[in-house]
Amino acid sequence: MRDTRESRLLLVLLVCIAFALITMDIRGGEDSPLDGAREAAASVFGPVEEGVAGAVDPVANAIAAVRESGDRHDRISELERENAELRQQLGSEAHRDSRIEQLDEMLRTAGAGQYGIVGAQVIAIGAAQGFSWTVTIDAGSEDGIARDMTVLNGDGLVGRVTTVGPGTATVLLANDPGFTVGTRLEDSEELGFATGRGDNTLDVQLLNQQARVQEGDRMVTFGSAENRPFVPGVPVGEVVSVDRTTGDLTRTVQVRPYVAFTQLDLVGVVVEPPRDNPRDTVLPPRPEDEGRNESAERDVEEDADAGAAGDGEAEDDDPASRS
Repeated sequence: MRDTRESRLLLVLLVCIAFALITMDIRGGEDSPLDGAREAAASVFGPVEEGVAGAVDPVANAIAAVRESGDRHDRISELERENAELRQQLGSEAHRDSRIEQLDEMLRTAGAGQYGIVGAQVIAIGAAQGFSWTVTIDAGSEDGIARDMTVLNGDGLVGRVTTVGPGTATVLLANDPGFTVGTRLEDSEELGFATGRGDNTLDVQLLNQQARVQEGDRMVTFGSAENRPFVPGVPVGEVVSVDRTTGDLTRTVQVRPYVAFTQLDLVGVVVEPPRDNPRDTVLPPRPEDEGRNESAERDVEEDADAGAAGDGEAEDDDPASRS
């Protein structure tokens, strides 16, 4: 618009109208005649102003985002804490169940062999004595443990005690290359000496070079004089390989031990030997024996059911019962 006389007059007129409206609004106070027009304008332009202000006001947006982010973070932290507690609870229950199972198996083994044991937990591996395969247990002389005592678990022979302190003891594991124990084969009763190899097998030298042995044959500890360091009848392992060479005075076989030496947790130290040699009674049942036992139990149950059914039919045929 060009700066002309008419435009200047229009500007002066608009300014005068604006002052007049302002004066009317001020003098009217709460009963201002412009309230209706103001409310109408607010209802029309208010939402637009809020939308525009929300879109163009980065500070307000940032504050709201931080507030909502804090709420979400607190909720996420709470969920993570709950999940961690659930995982810990599940892990604790699984560990507890595993230890209960280990304890039950160890007590069954001790009961089968009539061994008096002191239970202990493996708390460390290796020792200052320089043995390559040792563990430390949380029981010692205060618990009645002494050197050269047999250590076992629910699976079989673990090792022997070598060093004892007041509250702890060191156990040399049966798979250590410096470990040797006398063995006896199941059924044939052939004697031998088992030596550790530092892995998951044992070398057993049978005293009889002509001994008849095959894969799957099982062996237990032969026992020592006065039951130290080994009590008799503790399961050692199964034969997995037979050396067919001839000419030697002894015969060597490889045995897979029953005990998993890398998974030790609960063990028992034999503080009281059995009164009688348990021989092979501590060995677990063979799978085929378990199958035969289950079949025999089923036959007994079927015979009992058939007998009960026959008795019922006899009662029905008895005239006295009908009367």
